[in-house]
Amino acid sequence: MHSKPAPAASRAGSGRALLLGMALALGVTARAAPSDEPDAGEAPPSRSDSLPALEIIGFDILLNRFNKLTSGSREYDVNLSTIRRNLRSGWVVDNDPFKVNQFLHPIQGSMYHGFARSTGHDFWQSFGYTFAGSALWEIAGENTPPAKNDQVASGIAGSLLGEPLYRMANLVLETSPMPRFWRELTAAAISPSSGFNRLVYGERFGPVFASHNPAHYTRFQIGPSSLTQNRSGTSTKVKRNELLADFSIDYGLPGQPGYVYRRPFDYFTFQATGSSASVFENIMSRGLLYGRDYELGPDYRGVWGLYASYDYLAPQVFRVSSTALSLGTTGQRWLSDSMAVQGTALAGVGYAGVGTLHGANETDYHYGVTPQALLALRWIFGNRASADVAAREYFVSGVANPRGGHDNIVRAEAGLTLRIHKQHGIAIKYLWTRREARYPDLGNRTQTHGTLGLYYALIGRELFSTVEWRQRSEP
Repeated sequence: MHSKPAPAASRAGSGRALLLGMALALGVTARAAPSDEPDAGEAPPSRSDSLPALEIIGFDILLNRFNKLTSGSREYDVNLSTIRRNLRSGWVVDNDPFKVNQFLHPIQGSMYHGFARSTGHDFWQSFGYTFAGSALWEIAGENTPPAKNDQVASGIAGSLLGEPLYRMANLVLETSPMPRFWRELTAAAISPSSGFNRLVYGERFGPVFASHNPAHYTRFQIGPSSLTQNRSGTSTKVKRNELLADFSIDYGLPGQPGYVYRRPFDYFTFQATGSSASVFENIMSRGLLYGRDYELGPDYRGVWGLYASYDYLAPQVFRVSSTALSLGTTGQRWLSDSMAVQGTALAGVGYAGVGTLHGANETDYHYGVTPQALLALRWIFGNRASADVAAREYFVSGVANPRGGHDNIVRAEAGLTLRIHKQHGIAIKYLWTRREARYPDLGNRTQTHGTLGLYYALIGRELFSTVEWRQRSEP
């Protein structure tokens, strides 16, 4: 994908995220969902192997023409000669603008994933289509040499972003009390390629994807945030005040009676934050690829296993994006009749890009193999309040980094949400991020960004996100 239209596309994406966050928080309820397993004697849903392939090819052709018309760049002048050359050439690390490589490419890959998912394919089959679609674009969508960093972003991160979008869209279709037209429209906006296939083919490939009644928690927040600490380094543009709109969902929380973790992303979390200062402050998606549920005594339930994640963080002065695999666990412990704590701990390794935001140019960034870790906790005080803390660290190493240096990035956040009336509440949140970069040609550099915000919160579930599995005896 190209660089010139990216800002407009990103601004449109930010507005869409705000509207969709409100629609999801209002429209997704905790009603029971039907099973996707066919009843006795019922034929399984149909599947097409050729249709998603044709749709991906058609999408790549249209994207190539759109990019050519809007950018005027000759890199989209593709013919048999350029395709043959790319098939024979080695894969490189390209230097397209960061937002193109690390934000728009995963969105492109999520479109591939949705085409396959909505034509009867499971996660792993759709992952294969996404990976192949990305390779097709690298070889035949542009006349520049194919880029391995783009293959990670589109071909792998695309599925890690596309699967939560597909499931959220189907959760709206499956459980929302909105009229059908608005359900369909909201779902199509969340996962456009899936919405396209539903519009054209209806239920030819089966009914709405069955979630199996996951315990889920949505929250939408919007409000002003002000700068409390800033060390911009080489960044040249920082806004002291910004408007943030944040949507998050926890899907498949442990402890729901009868819920099992057999499919990839039966547990996942997704968060997107739009910013008036940097368009997207973050997009974070992580899901359980393979794991098992477990229990420790009567008051604790959890899942553990292999997680996959895609993170994009842009706190005004720098940005980092990582695609990773991690081992870890997510669980909930009841502390009393009404108080509980939930948490996730992960440690793994990924491939990340990092660079200064508003620096000398849009291609001033680099990639590296990245060990990373996450610890997130939420204390829930009945139906009155919840307190959240989370810490992430990314060490963008010198491995696969020709510049030979490294970056250490730490992100910490703390927030308190108070319920005021029914689904409505207020929240206060502090967010702090630091980047320490050490490179032979640049020396040591530090960038720090801290903000404090006050938000209106639309809370999507009673008792916040607690899951009840305990058997209570009658008095």
